[in-house]
Formats: sequence, C-alpha cells, structure tokens
Amino acid sequence: MMAIVLSAIGLISAALYARSRQWVNAALILIAALALAAIVAKPALPGDAKQTVTIPSHGPVPDLAGATTIQLEGDGLRAAQWKDLPARPLQWTAPATDTVRLDFPRQLTLGRFFTLTLHRQQGGAVRLQLLAENDQVIAETSGSGADLTVQWLPPVAEAIVLRARLLDAAGKTLAQGPIPVIVRDAPPLQALGRFSAPSFDAKVLNTLLSNSHAILDWQVTLGKALSRAETARSELAAPALMVIDAAYFEGLHADARAALLAQVAQGLSLIVLGGTASDPAPWAASIGLPLVPQAEKSVDAPFALTTAPFNPANTNAGPWQGQDKLLWSRSWQKGRIVWLGASDWHRYAISEPQRLGLWWQNLLDVAGVKRLDPVVWFDQDEMPLPGQRLEVCASGVSGELTVPGLQQKLEWQRRSDKADALCAAMWPSQTGWLQLQTKAGSHQVYVFAEDDWPAWQRAQRRDATVRYRMRTTQAPGSGSTPLPAWPFALLFAAAMLALWWRERR
Repeated sequence: MMAIVLSAIGLISAALYARSRQWVNAALILIAALALAAIVAKPALPGDAKQTVTIPSHGPVPDLAGATTIQLEGDGLRAAQWKDLPARPLQWTAPATDTVRLDFPRQLTLGRFFTLTLHRQQGGAVRLQLLAENDQVIAETSGSGADLTVQWLPPVAEAIVLRARLLDAAGKTLAQGPIPVIVRDAPPLQALGRFSAPSFDAKVLNTLLSNSHAILDWQVTLGKALSRAETARSELAAPALMVIDAAYFEGLHADARAALLAQVAQGLSLIVLGGTASDPAPWAASIGLPLVPQAEKSVDAPFALTTAPFNPANTNAGPWQGQDKLLWSRSWQKGRIVWLGASDWHRYAISEPQRLGLWWQNLLDVAGVKRLDPVVWFDQDEMPLPGQRLEVCASGVSGELTVPGLQQKLEWQRRSDKADALCAAMWPSQTGWLQLQTKAGSHQVYVFAEDDWPAWQRAQRRDATVRYRMRTTQAPGSGSTPLPAWPFALLFAAAMLALWWRERR
C-alpha cells in the first residue's frame, strides 16, 4: 500500500513538471519516487527455491545453516535453544494438549508470605495443595477458575523444596512437582527513631525492629531534661527508615524541619505516628498534609485501632493517597512520607505478635523502605534441567564463579538486556541444588528433573517458541530471492541531488 502511495505521488509531481515542459525534472522526480517505492516494497527476483528444515518434537536440532524457513513439530524448543539459532521464518502450530503455568518467587525474605499461583487452560472444580518436604499439606485452596493461589509463611531461613499438587473433584492427581524456594534472612534495616511523647506504641515498635535485627538509633524524650537513647550497635552508613511521632515534628524549629525533609528528599522513608498530633498548621505548611479534628473512635484496619486526634478528611488529599482509613502516604522527591493516623497497636504485641509484625511490614512496604543487599541474584526465566544450558545472572558480584562438581571454567559476561548485572552460562549434569560460589558469597539454584512438571515444560517451550517467531521476518515467496535495498537508495539519492542541482541553476 505504501509503495502504491509513493508511486502515485511521484506520478502527480512528474505530471506537474511535464505540464510546464520541464521534461528532465519530471523524469528525475519519477525515478526518485519509483526508487523509494521499491525500497518500501522489497521486491524479489526469481531465484533458488527456499529450503525448509524440519525440527522434530524430540531429538537433536538439525543444522540450520542453509535454511531459509523452519518447520517445527511438537511444543517447540526451550528459550536457551532458540537463542543459539539464527532468526528464520517459522511454520508451526501449537499442539492442543493441556498446559499449566506456575508463578512463584524462587527466593524471598524471611517474614514474607510465599505465594504460588497456578494458571491452567481448562476449567472445572480442582484443588491446589502446597506440601512440605514431609508431604504434610501446609496450604490448600480450591476453585473452578483459571487461576489458583496458595500462600504460606516460612518459619525459618533455609533452602527448601516444597511440592505442589493439583487434584480434580474426585481427588485424582492432575499435575504435581517440586517447588524450590530459598528463604533468606533480610539485610539489617538501618532505622532512626525520634519521639517527644513516650508511648507503649513506640516501645513495641522498638521491640519489633530489634527482634528483626535492625540497627537502631532510638531517642525518646521523657521530660524537659530527661531522655532515653539507644545508640546503634554499628555505624548507620545509609539509614533507610526514620520513625517519628507527631509531637517531635511539631516541636522542631522551621530550620530543623527543613533539614529533616531534606533527608527524606535524598531517599529516606519517613513514618509519622500521628497519635500525638495537636497542631495541624505545621503539617499543612511543611508537607501539604491537610489535617482536621477527628472524634475518637475504633477502626478495624486490620484490627481494632484508635484513630488519631487529627487525620485527613478524605482518602485522597492532594498528593496524599489514603489506605485503610488510617494510612496516608506521598512521594517526597527520592523519598516517601507516611502518616499513620492510628494508635494503640501495642495491645496486640502479646495476643497477636505475628499479625502485628505483618501489619508493620506492610507499613514499611507502603513507605518504600529498601534494605540494600550488596549482591542480588536474578531468578531463572525457565526451569533449569540437567544437560541444558543454564544462565545465572547477578549484580554486585566480581571475580570468579565456581561450581563444585562442575568441571567448567565459568566467566562473568555482561548482557545488553541486564545492564547492571553479570551473567555466566553452565550445563548442570544432575538434579537438585546447585551450589554457586563467588567472592561476594554463595547462592543456590535448583535443577529440576527431566520428568518434573511436564505440562509446565510444554507451556515454557510454547512461550519461548512464540517469542522466537515474533522476532523473525516473513519468508520470501517460493523460488524467489529478495533484492537488496541499497541500489534503490543510491538511485533515489542521485535523482534528488540532480533535481536539486537543476533547481539551483
């Protein structure tokens, strides 16, 4: 269509020149238009017939050096296999066999819920179970939709291989297999605490953070000339969190408030305990938080808490976004500020300590608190299998990568799609946990067995095949050879230069 439009424009322009008897200019503009149309149309001349190479559903991949198109059987190849092949037009129809797809974190921090989601093609009533290493069911859900999700809270930090099982309404196993996950201890949180109104809430928060091995610099004003301070056990090189009560902020001089907000602007997360607020003026003037008096009442969010004496009237107050009627947050340049308009959570420190800890973990997430880990390992895109190439990537690593049991020299290399990471390739020979050693520490990768999760393997192969087909061009017609575009580009440039030279005379 574009070639037809360009040809039509050229004919019209040439006709206008011919009408004024400028025959040479008319010929030049016609030549330029036809050359540009040829570049867009990509014409082909009769030539050698295209060669089609068939990749079987099982067995080795044939040589594709002379292939102009690929015919594929079965579910396709793994992403690592497609990456090694040249881009060729692909003829393939996905089989009709059923597949499942699993979504779960390969590694998570202790204190976080492990979430497993199973996506399936067919409907019907089913159950999804998550089993511990001793085959005890630790989480279960049922439903008839396409997606099923189970959650589980790991009790300790360890590398563990769970199992998932999908059952139909009669209890027949439809799919099952291992679910490996590495539960890590979180890097110590570096936190500051400044309070001018002592409370049981601040004391309980101190205990929660201390039990999570946080590095704390905690100061509480007990009276006009009396204060209690807890100095950090090590230097706070880069504090990620600061918790204050409203009374502390209201008692600061204007210059001190500006200095505090400057710290937040550099990336610090600030959580304000609003239970001691008494003056809404500095909040509106300093951080644009419109506070109005509140009648004391109990609100369930997620358990019964007492509202602060001052809170925003609406869920959305300008740049502030509300949550659970007791929590408002906003960005402050590189940092974030959170207003907690509730108190009396200390009542749950004994009766529901785990629930209270998870609630505070959610507050830290809302505040955007990030615990810096010097080394970050990236999850694999597909199931590692023995005898198949495995690529591991990490940031913050250096030096050699060694794998006990593998007689391979591994070198870190940079990848264009992972600018901040280094990657290395290996070929594991057996199933189970694969130990990786670097100067910065160790890591583990689980290698699945060849018969694990066959329906998930089929889905991964099909997804990888679809991605490969999307990056290839259409095959030229049978018995044809595409013409290069550069002769037409030269012809177009020459015609336009000649036309310009004639118009300048």
